Amino acid sequence: MGLFQKAVDRVVSDKVPHKQRKRLIIFIALITVLSMVTSTVAWFTVNTFAGVQVFELHISTADDLRVAMENLGPDITKYTHVITNDMVNTYLGRDNMTLNDMLLAPVTSGNGTTYTFQNGTVTQPNRRGTYLQFKCWFIGTREMYVHLTTEGDATENNGVSTTKVETTSPAPQSDIVRAIRIGFLSDNGAKTWEPNQGAQVTALTTFDLPSGQMVYNNGNQLFHLDALTPKEVTITVWMEGEDPECDNDVQGAQLSLQLSFVACDENGTPIA
Repeated sequence: MGLFQKAVDRVVSDKVPHKQRKRLIIFIALITVLSMVTSTVAWFTVNTFAGVQVFELHISTADDLRVAMENLGPDITKYTHVITNDMVNTYLGRDNMTLNDMLLAPVTSGNGTTYTFQNGTVTQPNRRGTYLQFKCWFIGTREMYVHLTTEGDATENNGVSTTKVETTSPAPQSDIVRAIRIGFLSDNGAKTWEPNQGAQVTALTTFDLPSGQMVYNNGNQLFHLDALTPKEVTITVWMEGEDPECDNDVQGAQLSLQLSFVACDENGTPIA
């Protein structure tokens, strides 16, 4: 018989004085609360981090919206519709990293700009065991509002594209897709997509994309573009340590991420 059960038996025993019985009841209640807390704690307890297998970025419009990994000025013909793994790897080469080297460790953010480990230490991106971050410059032929989209449109390079986070890892590692966050930081502020959105776990507000027909609104709007004016956007991919799914079960999982963007007018109507 365990100590917990013995304590319970003593509480219900008539041999235990009333004052001592009250103390035991409080003690049992504290044990119960602590066991509930420890059973829901996220974060890793060992260090087998998740890897990023594939990262692709697509523009799901014709010539209205384009992107590059550097500021190429107002000439939209210098920009492209697709950011590939190779392009991201070239960017990461500044930190002597590639996507194959990039292992995600649990971090957390309450503002979409600063990322810390569980102990509160601020960490830097693109290190083995932190988080992925790179910059893009978006440009449009006219004033527009840019959104993520789940509606597959033809692109000039890859046929049909959509926004998705996937894993080839089996359960329970596959729960990694519920612990990932993708942030978009521009001069319009920070917006964060939480795939398979659950309850809010930090001060950082997140949004999810609908499973059915896409509806474009202020909630999932990422940033605004003026005509032929490049805008710098910092894209961050991290594993949110405070998410209940960010536990030992997802360690070693592999991720594939694809982001697809669409240009809309001020009413949320895609620009054809």
